[in-house]
Amino acid sequence: MGPKTKQTMKKILKNPTPAVEDVITKSKKRTRKVYQSKPQPAFTIGDIEDFQFREDEVKEIRASLLKWYDANRRDLPWRRINDSDDDDRDRKAYAVWVSEIMLQQTRVQTVVNYFNRWMEKWPTVHHLARASIEEVNEMWAGLGYYRRARFLLEGAKTIVEEGGQFPKSLKDLRRVPGIGEYTAGAIASIAFKEAVPVVDGNVVRVIARLRTISANPKDKETVKTIWRLAGQLVDEDRPGDFNQGLMELGATLCKPLNPNCSTCPISAQCGALLESKQNLSIVVTDYPTKVAKVKQRHDFCAITVVEILESEDRMNSKFLLVKRPEEGLLAGLWEFPSVSLNGEEADVDARREAVDDFLKNSFGLNLDIVSREEVGEYVHIFTHIRLKMYIELLVLRSQELRRKEKGEMSYKYVDTKTLGSMGLTTGVRKAYNMVQKFKQSRSSLLKTVSS
Repeated sequence: MGPKTKQTMKKILKNPTPAVEDVITKSKKRTRKVYQSKPQPAFTIGDIEDFQFREDEVKEIRASLLKWYDANRRDLPWRRINDSDDDDRDRKAYAVWVSEIMLQQTRVQTVVNYFNRWMEKWPTVHHLARASIEEVNEMWAGLGYYRRARFLLEGAKTIVEEGGQFPKSLKDLRRVPGIGEYTAGAIASIAFKEAVPVVDGNVVRVIARLRTISANPKDKETVKTIWRLAGQLVDEDRPGDFNQGLMELGATLCKPLNPNCSTCPISAQCGALLESKQNLSIVVTDYPTKVAKVKQRHDFCAITVVEILESEDRMNSKFLLVKRPEEGLLAGLWEFPSVSLNGEEADVDARREAVDDFLKNSFGLNLDIVSREEVGEYVHIFTHIRLKMYIELLVLRSQELRRKEKGEMSYKYVDTKTLGSMGLTTGVRKAYNMVQKFKQSRSSLLKTVSS
């Protein structure tokens, strides 16, 4: 491949032709392109050699990054388990697995306490395999993305059913339900010292800046190439430490908006930094290309906290909980009865009519109402959904639930003490807390009026 051909391919990679582009003007009178629709493939397999690291670069990056990681690595509980003198590789692999699943879409500071509680309750994959999905969901409550917890449980059961030995290679790890390419690479490299790469968002950003890859980082071919380049870099003697170092670098120094290039251990090999010095119209944060986020869908629902009185003094009241379907958003989790408003806002009369139909048809409830009050509104943000919840408190006189028929949704009564200790999702917990606060405020008001 001649020099002219290579330059042409480099230009193609840095300027992929998108179907639609928006140009955003920045304060320094520069422009930055943001892809809003799927671009054409950034490059072909034949172009890859133009982005390979030279042998001397690989050696320098490995040595510099590992030296930096040894001096700056964060003290984290899952790392302490892997650094221990314990020869139990299965236990170390299990700790890596749990931590990596928890860290997906969740901040390290949040994960630490969850990880410690999890490992105390289920210290090995065998302990976890004996747990129920309800116990796992309760432990996971507040972390979000509950499918991750289900995958951990299903994976643990599979490992135990197939002999109880933790798979020790990338290939075998991929056969476990819920373990994808990233997680398998992390376990294989950190726990079993297999020289395989790990690529998360931090690694994509670091490598895109090292090689000045401005192609859409979400593009399938771009992702494949990042994985190939990460595989070229991974240190054969210390693959786990190198992979953690690369991710740590992206998380602490090579950040999306404010990279600390002056203290970066591999800044000498950074193509983006070099370009920014040679061309004032370019900054390091131009890499990787910023991709327009998916627009959030706005949904609305009515949540009814149904309280069943066992006595007039409300000392023995119970609450109705409903189990969500086993597939879809928040699958298999318990919540208060809720009704989707079909993507539209609705007034209080329309909401109550929809709720009443749901309660009568689903549970055979006799709406012998003691009181019914609007508690308030709450907006809960999911990844691609902005859910506005209208919360009401519906108090009914004592009655039994209709016997559940086969195929119907699961539901149950729980008392106040049980409800307070259950592992509820953030949204459900918020609704319950709003109801409790509402009751306290009403009680204080009544005392003030009576006095």
